Amino acid sequence: MNLIFSDMKQKALQIFLAGVDNVLPNKLVNKVFSRKDFQLDKFNNIYLLAFGKASFLMAKEAENILGERIVEGVVITTYGNGGKLDKLKVIEAGHPIPDNNGLKATKLVLNIADKAQENDLVLCLISGGSSALLADYPTDATINDLKKASELLINSGASISEINCVRKHLSSVKGGQLAKVIYPASTISLILSDVVGDKLDVIASGITAPDCTTFSDAIQVLKKYNLIETFPSVFINHLRKGMAGIIDETAKPDDIVFNKVENLIIGSNKIALDGAAEKAKELGFETYLITDRLEGDYKYVADFIFKTINSKKPKDIVIKSDNKKPRCLLFGGESTVYVSGNGRGGRNQHLALYLAIKINGAENVTILCAGTDGLDGQTDAAGAVIDGFTVSHSIKNNLQPDDYLLNFDSYNFFDKLGDSVKIGNSGTNVMDLTVVLINE
Repeated sequence: MNLIFSDMKQKALQIFLAGVDNVLPNKLVNKVFSRKDFQLDKFNNIYLLAFGKASFLMAKEAENILGERIVEGVVITTYGNGGKLDKLKVIEAGHPIPDNNGLKATKLVLNIADKAQENDLVLCLISGGSSALLADYPTDATINDLKKASELLINSGASISEINCVRKHLSSVKGGQLAKVIYPASTISLILSDVVGDKLDVIASGITAPDCTTFSDAIQVLKKYNLIETFPSVFINHLRKGMAGIIDETAKPDDIVFNKVENLIIGSNKIALDGAAEKAKELGFETYLITDRLEGDYKYVADFIFKTINSKKPKDIVIKSDNKKPRCLLFGGESTVYVSGNGRGGRNQHLALYLAIKINGAENVTILCAGTDGLDGQTDAAGAVIDGFTVSHSIKNNLQPDDYLLNFDSYNFFDKLGDSVKIGNSGTNVMDLTVVLINE
């Protein structure tokens, strides 16, 4: 990573990177194992299953701690984010669109889960991205059906809760169903949350958590986003069979398997924001953590950020108007984008481009929008950093921001401008951070 920005942009980057550093998986896993109440001695055998963008680093730390106590295990992570481990098989697979590697890895996961006996433990290390990496589908479907369904859902503008509702009802592992395979062995899941509100049933499609949604809910999501006609018919038929009771529902809260399941959230967006806030204060900013629950359409998110910048009392937080120190406002969460253009980008770059237009001409505002995983959409950028001069600078370089916004081509806009934030795979994933610096 070798990014060169102006002074304020560089400070925004430092603050963002401090947030990412505060949720690095090895630190979080080590912290849990250091707790006196986290004892695994009562179990005969320990099996380890890890999935998600942060799974390799989580598994590596767990292997360092548990060593020979691990009987067997598998790690599923994204391409370029894996490595070699002594006791665990590491498989890289497709994300956000599932692929055959994910299918093969998921079969291994189910085989290992099925081996565990009543006095054994299956330790699950779960992070964002698991919904795509743990790939399976009904027996009468194909991998191409799954890929098409995934693309339609991701580009629909649906929330992650809605997307995962559908995913859970097309799977035999999601929606608490992995816990059913593991039972009567015990399950302990250490979880990095990439979901607003840290909802256990939504993170990674609730692999080891009870599910309150239904087949009917999944159909309603598809209707809401006008996907019934374009969604693979084999999946529509599957969901309708579920509604008719022909196919079993996902695991519900009263299922006996959850008597032997413990789900622990060890990392979250709030923890990342705390790390960013500490760095901002160190750099001399009067710092305000506005929210870790930003969600919804990117325009709504941008409007909220813009209004907060121009308010003396954002979210009931009293800003000291007589303080001459520069201010840092921190936001966390995840926006959604309905993609209709032919360009490249991700939700953070798109949000940043929209905000650049909104703050055009503001001499004292700098904003960085980026994903903590280091990857925004299917690009090599985590996001972008802007200021009040971004639009005028782009026009001088024959880049029309409105055109790029309309074509959903934020990646090429910022890449040409030199304002992309590229940090590579961070090894973690707790949604997105937005850093706003106001230099009075």
